[in-house]
Amino acid sequence: MDSRHSHPNTALELNRFASLGDMLAASVKQYPARTAFCNMGAKLSYRELDRQSAAFAAYLTTELGLKQGDRVALMMPNLLQYPVALYGALRAGLVVVNVNPLYTPRELEHQLQDSGARAIVILENFAAVLQQVIANTPVEKVIVTAAGDLLGPVKGALVNMVLRHIKKMVPAWSLPDAIRFNAVLAQGLKLPWQDAKVQQSDIAFLQYTGGTTGPSKGAILTHGNLLANIEQVYSIVLPALGDARVVMATPLPLYHILALALNCLLVNRAGGTSVLMSNPRDLPAVIKDLARYPITCMTGVNTLYNALAHHPDFAKLDFSHWKVSVGGGATIQQAVAEKWQAVTGLPLIEGYGLTEASPMVCANPVLLGRYTGSIGLPIPGTEIALRDEEGRDVARGEPGELCVRGPQVMQGYWQRPDETAKVFHADGFLATGDIAQLTEQGFYKLVDRKKDMILVSGFNVYPNEIEDVIALHPDVQEVACIGVPDERTGEAVKIFVVKRHPGLTEEALIKHCRTHLTAYKVPRQVVFRTELPKTNIGKILRRELREEAPAMATANA
Repeated sequence: MDSRHSHPNTALELNRFASLGDMLAASVKQYPARTAFCNMGAKLSYRELDRQSAAFAAYLTTELGLKQGDRVALMMPNLLQYPVALYGALRAGLVVVNVNPLYTPRELEHQLQDSGARAIVILENFAAVLQQVIANTPVEKVIVTAAGDLLGPVKGALVNMVLRHIKKMVPAWSLPDAIRFNAVLAQGLKLPWQDAKVQQSDIAFLQYTGGTTGPSKGAILTHGNLLANIEQVYSIVLPALGDARVVMATPLPLYHILALALNCLLVNRAGGTSVLMSNPRDLPAVIKDLARYPITCMTGVNTLYNALAHHPDFAKLDFSHWKVSVGGGATIQQAVAEKWQAVTGLPLIEGYGLTEASPMVCANPVLLGRYTGSIGLPIPGTEIALRDEEGRDVARGEPGELCVRGPQVMQGYWQRPDETAKVFHADGFLATGDIAQLTEQGFYKLVDRKKDMILVSGFNVYPNEIEDVIALHPDVQEVACIGVPDERTGEAVKIFVVKRHPGLTEEALIKHCRTHLTAYKVPRQVVFRTELPKTNIGKILRRELREEAPAMATANA
C-alpha cells in the first residue's frame, strides 16, 4: 500500500458563497448586533464593520480611482482598522497584499515592487520605512492610520498621544500626499456603495511566503481558495464547539495566513468575535485580554503556548469556556503540549498548513483529547501523497515529501511561472518542501523541512526530533538545531539553547541527549543564548542561525 491519503468526507458545500464579501454580508444579515472584532477595549459590531468597510471600498474606488484587480497593501498589526480595510478592499474586487509591519526598507520595497501595489494602508509607526522606499515602488496612494483611530475620540486620542510623545514609538515621517484613515472613512460614508461583482475565481490575496526558505514570493490565493479552506476547517471544528459562540483569542497577526484564515475569515463566517491583540510579545497584556473575554478558541505557535503555559498569571485564568486550542506555524513540541494540557485541561490540537494552501492541510481530530505528536489527518476535500525525489509515491511508513491537492491550493506564484513549475507535479499535487511519514495509526507525522535536514555520515538527522528531545529537559526554555560543516562526518548537529534554569550545563544537556538519541544525532556543539531569532509570529529562524554559524567559526579560528 502506498502513502497516498484523502479525507473520506469530501461532500462539502464549497460553493455556499460567491466571494468573501458575500460571506461577510451573510453574517451581517444574520448577526448585525454581534461584536465582530474587539481591540484595546473597543468593539466593532457586524453592522458597523459592514458600514465602515463599504465606506472604505467607496473611497478606494471613487476617490482614489482603483479598479477591480488592482493591488492594495495593508501594513499594520492587529487593530480594528485591519478588518475594515481588508473587507473594503475585497468588496471592491481589489487584491489584498498583506505586509509584515516589521519589514526592513529592502523587504518592503521588494514586496511593493513585486506585487505592483497601487495603494497602501499603513500604521504611522512604520511610515518612516515606507518614506525611504516609496519612490522606487508603484505605490501612488498612501492611507495612514494611527493606533487609536477606531477606539473612540477620547481613548483614541489618549492612545495616540502616549504612543507618539511618551513611548516615542512613531518616528518622524513625511509622505506629502498621504490621507488619514479617519478622513477616508468620513468621506467614504457620504458616497453610495454597491459591492463589485466578484467571483470565486477572482484573486483575493497575494500572500507572500515568509522568506524563511529564500526570496519572498506572492502566492496567488483566490476567493474560492479561502472560502474552501474556511468550510473545510469549519466542518472539523464544529463538533468541539457544540452550541458555544466562537470567541477567538487572536495574538497572531492577521496579516499572517493562519490568523487571516482562522481568526478573521472563519470567525466571521461563524458569526463569532475575534479578540485582536496588537502585541503578542506583551504577555501580561495578552493574559489581561484572555481574562477579559469569555474565550472559547485560540490559535498560536509553539513559542507562544510555551510562554503562556509557564506564566504564573496565565494559570489563574478561568478556562471553563475554552473549547479548542489550535497550534500551527511550526511544530508543537511534546513538552509544551503536555504543560498546556496540565494548565488548561485542553489538548493542543496540532494542525499543518502553508501559505500556498490557504493555509490548512491537516489537523488532528478536535475531540481526540490528547497530543499525538503528529499533524493528524487531511482535512475534508484534501488529498495527500508522500513522494520521493523522482516524484514517485513512497512505501507506507517511509518518509517522503508531503504533497497536497485540494480546492484550497494556490493558483501559483505571482509572475513567477518558473517557481510555480518547481512546486507543482503534473497531476496537480503541490510539493510542500516538508518531509512527513504515515504512522501506524494512520496519522501524518512531520519529520522536517527538506532543506533543514542534516546529513551526518550519510544518516539523515531531522532538527525537529533533536529539538523535541532537548525541549523535554526541564531546564530548557527554547532550543533550535542546525547542521554545521564537519571534517569527519560531513555535517554535525549544533544546538542553540535558551536556559530556563541558569544552572543548566552543556554536560547535563549532552547526557540528556545520549539517553534519548542515537550517537550520530547527539549534538556536537552547544551554544547558550539569551534569546533565539524569530519571525514576528514566533517561528524560530534556523536560517539566521545557519547564516551566522560560519562567521562564528571564523571568529573562533
